[in-house]
Amino acid sequence: MSVIALDLGGTKLAAAVFEETGNISHKRIYALSGRGGNEVGELIRGAIKTLQHEAAHEHIPVTGIGICVPGISNTKTDTVWAPNIRGWEEYPLRKEIQDAVKNRNLKVVVDNDRACSVLGEKWKGAAQHCDHVVFIAVGTGIGAGIIADGKVLRGANDISGATGWMALGRPYEEKYKSCGCFEYYASGEGIVRSAKEFIGSNKNYDGILKKYHQLTAKDIFSAYATGDLVARQTIKQTIELWGMAAANFISIFNPEKIIFGGGVFSPAAEFLPDIKKEAEKWAQPIAIKQVEFVVSLLGKDAALFGAASLAF
Repeated sequence: MSVIALDLGGTKLAAAVFEETGNISHKRIYALSGRGGNEVGELIRGAIKTLQHEAAHEHIPVTGIGICVPGISNTKTDTVWAPNIRGWEEYPLRKEIQDAVKNRNLKVVVDNDRACSVLGEKWKGAAQHCDHVVFIAVGTGIGAGIIADGKVLRGANDISGATGWMALGRPYEEKYKSCGCFEYYASGEGIVRSAKEFIGSNKNYDGILKKYHQLTAKDIFSAYATGDLVARQTIKQTIELWGMAAANFISIFNPEKIIFGGGVFSPAAEFLPDIKKEAEKWAQPIAIKQVEFVVSLLGKDAALFGAASLAF
């Protein structure tokens, strides 16, 4: 028995066929290339059709489809809100897929990227055998998948884990409105924003980061290794914020593990001890001694694994 899993991000779509063992086959990556609205729906339907044909050609029975979306999968309205995809305020994705596959016996599940990431780690990653875990996903934005008492925490309207809006500074500034204080500074885009603010406030700075036309978080991590002043200021601030956020999760949920992952976090893995050291300043003193800080074992595929696990 196999399933098709899809992970929709703000810029690309990943799709693959999964066996029950977690083995992947026929993995494909599609660029969104500025698509919005139904164009993204068509891309998803096309990816599913392609994988169905490939699986059928190899006599692989597909019994389900799991889809991870970047935003909110509202179980009450059966629609998706994805702020980074134009026209996806209340998009009826699951109905579209069910209508397209024309097989009512085929299980179709849609869930948010926060839940899928932590479920992926629970299935085949760093959260196996854990009933209390928080996955902090650092990508273009930032979010958290939370498992408490063995169940994914979803909230009254499926918005739990919208960690970007965690208040980690005062006073409030209007610039936090669209993405939240934490995401403004400590997501992939936030790291770039922070560096640009440091550059703007230091008229004497003439380092390597000033020479990039399109600065990325990866550039800042690379510059950190060379001793660049702004890169070091930026990463120091980011470590502090990641540590503070982890401390809040530890004090509230008393998890066994805090897992850091996401597309942007990979080069930051070396800072995990520093993140924990920062968290130790802020967290409940007993809980912080009982938690383990780890890096995702599934990397950028965590949400894809989670989508697959939902479809079995």
